[in-house]
Amino acid sequence: MSFQAYIDTIRKKTGKSPDDFKKLAEKKGLLLKGKIKEGVKAGDFIAWLKADFELGHGHAMAIYALFKGTKQLEKSSGQKKNKTP
Repeated sequence: MSFQAYIDTIRKKTGKSPDDFKKLAEKKGLLLKGKIKEGVKAGDFIAWLKADFELGHGHAMAIYALFKGTKQLEKSSGQKKNKTP
């Protein structure tokens, strides 16, 4: 499954876009100005997404990867933008 397919499935399941998750994560105190707050661990983020949105581990990790900056959404032209650590 491509990264974009994960994001599309999450949107279908939850009705939320990555921007929606960004706003919710900031309210939850997990993000600050779109970046993962210092001291927030992947497990904290994943647990929140699983509990509040019933996402599976892989789908929750996809959202986390967006905010960590290791993955990016595809551009509308179909080009992929993936960063590797």
